Amino acid sequence: MGIVTDIVLPLALAFIMFSLGLGLVADDFYRVARQPKDFFLGALSQIVLLPVVAFLLVLLWPLSPELAVGVMIIAAAPGGATSNVITSFARGDVALSISLTAIISLLGVVTIPLVVAFAYGQFVGGEPGDFSILGTAISVFLIVTVPVLIGMAVRGFAENFALRFEPQARRIAIVLFVLVLIGAIIQERNNVVAYFAEAGLVTLALNVVMMVLAFALATLFGSGRPQRIAISIECGLQNGTLAIAVATLLFGGGAYVVPAATYSLIMFATALVFVAMVRRAA
Repeated sequence: MGIVTDIVLPLALAFIMFSLGLGLVADDFYRVARQPKDFFLGALSQIVLLPVVAFLLVLLWPLSPELAVGVMIIAAAPGGATSNVITSFARGDVALSISLTAIISLLGVVTIPLVVAFAYGQFVGGEPGDFSILGTAISVFLIVTVPVLIGMAVRGFAENFALRFEPQARRIAIVLFVLVLIGAIIQERNNVVAYFAEAGLVTLALNVVMMVLAFALATLFGSGRPQRIAISIECGLQNGTLAIAVATLLFGGGAYVVPAATYSLIMFATALVFVAMVRRAA
């Protein structure tokens, strides 16, 4: 698994983030200034509320330290590119979804190391040297931020190529995500049933509780229906590939990667149920 862990997984994640960058333009970032309330509600829900809910759940749930850290890793991950597609199916605000995915992905260079370091200290412990916030930040920057910026640069300097290639890149990204997920399951095939029994319910609870809370919070602050849908989906569909990569690169996989795998399997089922509900209620 050395080649897969050291080369294939980072390259797959880098391409997925590159494909996200191909679809971004400056207006995706300017939109934050024009739609600040909805953006900040979504960002607050994902960056702050999601890790807090995950932390409370793992405190209440009887989990091993490794699985507890794994739950926090998936909670720290930004929304995945598929969240934009699902938002479109649900007739939500796709532009808001794209802005949240893009900016929170870029902020991940700061937020992911902080959340993971906190979780590691709380549940695993050990000397500070066992976990490097700076090292994690550099890793996230290289496999997340740099590919997004390269994708945006390609879009800026070769727009016609980017527009032609982006649909193909998104399809390739989905295939890579599925392959990474299958690889993570195969790697832990001897323990997958036991791990799913232990982590499946807590990741399901995290997914459902967070989507409901995000929708309720957006409703409370007067966001429109399309914006509520976008915020809820962004908080429910996480970047599973990034979470698997972080768990693998930092801790060598094992139980740390299991919550990301179970969450990634669960989130599409719950998202489809959510889409059916909101479309029926429209």
